[in-house]
Amino acid sequence: MIPGSISKMTESTVASAATVYAKTDIMHVTGSTQINTIIPGLGTAQGQFLVLNPVSGALTLGTSGNIAVGVALVQNRPAILVYSKTAQKWLIESGV
Repeated sequence: MIPGSISKMTESTVASAATVYAKTDIMHVTGSTQINTIIPGLGTAQGQFLVLNPVSGALTLGTSGNIAVGVALVQNRPAILVYSKTAQKWLIESGV
């Protein structure tokens, strides 16, 4: 986001799976299947942000794919992820 400008974030609802595609800025995730890989919507050549919101209960992010640190997410408590093009992994905001 750029200060002083209007931000138009897009949202979608997706089912949890081992691999999910980040096609929007905010993803409301249903189900409880552990997510290990998130395919960046803008490709891997640039950094990007993603907000994950588990809506059906707890959700686990695993590290066997492109997620740097595993974490258990609480229902309706969004997590902010940043894709690092250098690391080729999603980094999770430390407040989770």
